[in-house]
Amino acid sequence: MKKKLFIMGLGAVFFLPSQTVKAQQPDWGIAAMYRVASIPFDTSGGDQSVSTFVPMMFYNDDNLFIRGTEGGFYLLESENQKWQLNALTRLRFIDIPKVAQNSIEGDKADFGLQLAHHWDENWRLEAEIMADNEYRFHSNYRLAAKYDWGDWELEPSFTLRYKEADFNSTYFAFSDITQQHIGAGIDANLGLKTRYHVASNLYLLGQASVTRLDSNAYHSHAVEDRYQGEFFVGFGFFNDKNKERKSSLSNKAYVRVAHGWATPSNIGEIFKFEQEKDPYNNQMSSFFYGHPLTDELFGLPLDIYLHSGIAHHWASQVQSSSTETVVSIKAYYTFNWPTKWRFGFAEGMSYIDNITYIEQTEMDEKGYTPSHLLNYLDFSFDVNAGELFGQSEWKNVWFGYSLHHRSAIFENASQFGRIKGGSNYNTVYLQFDF
Repeated sequence: MKKKLFIMGLGAVFFLPSQTVKAQQPDWGIAAMYRVASIPFDTSGGDQSVSTFVPMMFYNDDNLFIRGTEGGFYLLESENQKWQLNALTRLRFIDIPKVAQNSIEGDKADFGLQLAHHWDENWRLEAEIMADNEYRFHSNYRLAAKYDWGDWELEPSFTLRYKEADFNSTYFAFSDITQQHIGAGIDANLGLKTRYHVASNLYLLGQASVTRLDSNAYHSHAVEDRYQGEFFVGFGFFNDKNKERKSSLSNKAYVRVAHGWATPSNIGEIFKFEQEKDPYNNQMSSFFYGHPLTDELFGLPLDIYLHSGIAHHWASQVQSSSTETVVSIKAYYTFNWPTKWRFGFAEGMSYIDNITYIEQTEMDEKGYTPSHLLNYLDFSFDVNAGELFGQSEWKNVWFGYSLHHRSAIFENASQFGRIKGGSNYNTVYLQFDF
C-alpha cells in the first residue's frame, strides 16, 4: 500500500511509502533541447526568428506524467483504458524578439483539462480546455499517433486550436500595448516529433511543426506572417529500449530535510570558498522526496531519482515569507573512503510565489524583470551516518551539504524570462532512505 500526497505546482508529485518496498523501474528521461521559431509579428526589419535552450524532464507512472514541456495527473480512466481525463499544465512559447522577452516576463504556463481517447495502440484523439493565469481561454483538438520502428520513434499530430477573443487579442494583437481588440479564431498546426536510439541510454531528439494563423490574428496590426514554423533539436537520456525493465531497483526512496542560508555569491565563488554572507541572514527550510528511477546509467553504478520538494523561505526584515516548489532529476555516485560518501547533482525547474530579496536585488542591479519560474540545480555531498559513527541502526541515514541554486541559463531561455543570475543557498541536511 502507498500513502499519496499530491502537490501541484510544476507537475510535482510525492509518493510517501507507508512501508519499505523495492521500486519498479518507471519510464523516465532528461534532455537538453534547442528551439528555433520564426517570428510571425512585424519586427520592422529586425529579428525574424528567436531561439531558446529548453531543459526537459520525462516521467510516467499510473498517476503522474511529465513530457518535456507539459505535465499533469491522470484523474480518471475507463476500464478498457481507451478513455482518460487528465489535469494538465503546458509551457506556451511567445515568439517575439529576444530583447522584448524579459519585459513581457517570458513564456506562459497554461493549465486545464484534457480528455483523451485511444483508438488503438497507435492513434489517439485529444480535446483540451486551457487557460493562462488571467483565465484567458483556448481549446485544442488533436489527432495524433505514435509509431515505434526499431531505433526510431515517430509521433505525427494535427491540432486545431480555438482561441477566444480575449486570448487572441492579448497574444496576437498585444492589446495591452496597441489597444487593438480582435475576435476569436481557429488556427491549425501540423507537427512531427522524432526520437532515435543511439546506444544504451543515449537518444537524439527532434521536433518540427508549422502553424497557420486564423484570419483575425493574421489581420491584426502586430502580425506580419500567416505561417509560423518551429523546430527542436537535442539529445537525452532515457530507459534503454533494448533492455527489459527491471522488476525492482537496488536504490531506495528517500526523504530529505534541510535548512539553508542565502549568499549573494555565485557558484564559482562558493566552490572556491570565497563566498559572502548575506547581511540580512535570509534563510530557507526544505523537504524533498526522492523516487527511484534507475540504479545504473550506461552500465555505470549511478542512482537516478525524481527529486521533488518544497522550500519555505522565512520572512526577514527585507522580505516576506514565500514558498518554492521544485521538480528535478537527481543522480548520485557512491564511493568508499573508507566509509560511504556520495556526490549528487540535480537539474530541474523551480517556481516561487514571491521573489526573494537575494534574487530581487540582483535583478534590480542588472535591470531585469525577475522570473518566478527558473532553472533549478542541486549540488550535494554527503556521508553515511551509520558507517561514520559505527551505528548499524543509522545505515539508512545520510548527513550532508547541498547548494540550492535557481538561475535562468545566462539569458538563453525565454521560458525563464531571458535573465542572468538568480539565488544560492548553502544548506545542510539529513536524508533518510526507506
